[in-house]
Amino acid sequence: MTTNTVLDTKVMGHRGAALLAPENTLSSIRAAAKAGATWVEIDVYLIAEGGLVIFHDDTLERCTNGAGETRLALPTEVAKLDAGGYFSAEFAGEKVPTLIEALACVQSLGLGLNLEIKHDGADVENIVPAVMAVLREHWQDNNKLIISSFNHSALLLCYEIADGRHLAQLYEAIPDNWQTELENIQAYSLNCDYSLLTKEQAQAVKAAGYKLLCYTANDADSVADHWDWGMDAVITDDPNKFAAMMAV
Repeated sequence: MTTNTVLDTKVMGHRGAALLAPENTLSSIRAAAKAGATWVEIDVYLIAEGGLVIFHDDTLERCTNGAGETRLALPTEVAKLDAGGYFSAEFAGEKVPTLIEALACVQSLGLGLNLEIKHDGADVENIVPAVMAVLREHWQDNNKLIISSFNHSALLLCYEIADGRHLAQLYEAIPDNWQTELENIQAYSLNCDYSLLTKEQAQAVKAAGYKLLCYTANDADSVADHWDWGMDAVITDDPNKFAAMMAV
């Protein structure tokens, strides 16, 4: 169930600020902070040799000059990739950050973090304990951390390892068994696709005592009704679009 000491914002930058700088990079995190966001969402991905990097896709092509499956990429290879040139020449040479590098950057800026465990496989034991160990060692303020995932098994393991963490179940469309899944992990919030959310669902989530976060809205008008439904925060690629909400 929720507490009021964690989510102290209505606007969260998505993959840092994915419209302002290359997504899931240190520059993107800094761009979110510059735009006024006090929380960011980024993705942690498992690569070869147990490496943990901030990356979204199952393949390297879209956001780097590399190729192939992200899961199979060696840390030494990923460290050499250009993760910014695709976005603009200004960011050429931007690197794919490690989880540890990203945690240091987020904390140096005084931001809250929504860390999404990006893992579609059933082998959650290969990523979750490692992520939780890094967080235990390198993250300071538990009240400025939310751990989210679409993978319910991953969140169950997070809860088993450290039941004091603030966990968020991610959905596209909210399924009928959402409340059971949130209860299973003593969830802090439900995070869902704003465009698939109904007023009735939003009110049910709030009535059950959970925070409600909606992604990925890049136009204030698109979620204007959602605030009335009970949405607590919007996750956006451009926090500038919600400057009025950040001022509240």
